[in-house]
Amino acid sequence: MVNQLLDKINKERLKDERVLDMIEEIEVPSKTILLHEGEISTHIYFIKKGCLRAWFNKDGKDISLQFFFEGQAIASIDSFLNNLPSILNIESIEPSSLISITKEDFEYLNRNYPELKDDFHNLLFRRFRNYVSLFLSRIKDSPQERYADLINNHPEIIKRVPQHYIASYLGITPISLSRIRNRK
Repeated sequence: MVNQLLDKINKERLKDERVLDMIEEIEVPSKTILLHEGEISTHIYFIKKGCLRAWFNKDGKDISLQFFFEGQAIASIDSFLNNLPSILNIESIEPSSLISITKEDFEYLNRNYPELKDDFHNLLFRRFRNYVSLFLSRIKDSPQERYADLINNHPEIIKRVPQHYIASYLGITPISLSRIRNRK
């Protein structure tokens, strides 16, 4: 979906000189913090290559909320849309190639290109659905069931994300994750 959105933006770049300057391609090494908790999010990122994560600090513990891969978009949505301090951090896990769009340019695209606005809304709804699934999983599923779901439905996380981030994402300790993995 993100790839189709970027294709549409690139087509508009040919028609509108302003769109030409809106797209910034950046390369970031692993462990680069793109947004800190408490800052106001001013960019949305589209991942061309690499892996990013959204996380927060809970009483000194690093809790991974979600992982993002090629073809996905990431921002602290509430912060980005409402100019509020972010409740999460955004960090690269791998060296990553990103497309960065500022809030001002994002708003311009939404105002002037209704077909892009629909695509942006679809991205938001997909993200909301992912958060609801994660929330429900934390309530109804055991850690073993959450890990089995990752293996079956999100193997890229198992292959590309360090174990201590996976453990925090599952809401367990790295030792508990190790035990679950050894039972398989």
